[in-house]
Amino acid sequence: MSDLNWNGNTEGRIKDMKYKKILKIKDWTEQEKGYIAGFIDGDGSIISQIVKDKTHRYKFYIRISLVFYQKSTSHWFILQLQKKFKPYGYVRKRGVMSEFVIVEKGAVKLILEELYPYFILKKNLCRLVLEILKDLEEVETNADFLKVCEKVDKTANYTYSKNRKITSDFVKNDYFNSPVETSFKEADN
Repeated sequence: MSDLNWNGNTEGRIKDMKYKKILKIKDWTEQEKGYIAGFIDGDGSIISQIVKDKTHRYKFYIRISLVFYQKSTSHWFILQLQKKFKPYGYVRKRGVMSEFVIVEKGAVKLILEELYPYFILKKNLCRLVLEILKDLEEVETNADFLKVCEKVDKTANYTYSKNRKITSDFVKNDYFNSPVETSFKEADN
């Protein structure tokens, strides 16, 4: 799994150490990791989305979510699962379904890195999302951000995604609407 440990900068390592201490995922047994990966494979989702938000540098940002679903009659199980990932994530009920959702990128990254060897159905999706998370740390230009958006588009190939409204083409047309600049520094000149 060493090919999935991408922390090349000190800042990233310090940030990731915080999640390792809090989540204690390294202390999980092989059986626990396998069970949780299997749960995500069957009754969970790894979701990547491009979200419009004018407060962000590119007027969009990438949201990565890890979601566990369970019928609300077994809501107690979702609450048990939440304890395993505490303090990350939140629980909500939607009709007859309960969901446990984790959206904090650092926590999601650590969880996916640890569970990667155990995935079967979502292994390729997990690999692509980990690439997206790595690439996000290295975005410096509009072109870099658009490349990440294109990878987000590719995740739809591994999911039962509904019609995505915000795609890399939408970002390009809505925000960039002109030839892609190579850097913000050049735009200032």
